[in-house]
Amino acid sequence: MPWFVKLERGIVDKTTFDQYVPAHIDYVQSLIARGHDARSGYWAERGGGMLLFQASSLEEAEAIVANDPLVQNHCVDYELHEWRIVVQ
Repeated sequence: MPWFVKLERGIVDKTTFDQYVPAHIDYVQSLIARGHDARSGYWAERGGGMLLFQASSLEEAEAIVANDPLVQNHCVDYELHEWRIVVQ
């Protein structure tokens, strides 16, 4: 099932945030390599980004998000949503 994570910059300063961005990019690339079909959104100066990925359950989706270096280092707040496609 596709999952959508909305990431928003937290209260850390830009220098601290930028310190963990390379590890976040590496993590996203590892998700792609493991078949999760992840795609990372772009970061705005004071904005956030998105992470789209495949997970088979809510628990797996939560684990994927929890292992993101930006989340682990309290650089972002996030919302996790199931991506549902409505067929008409």
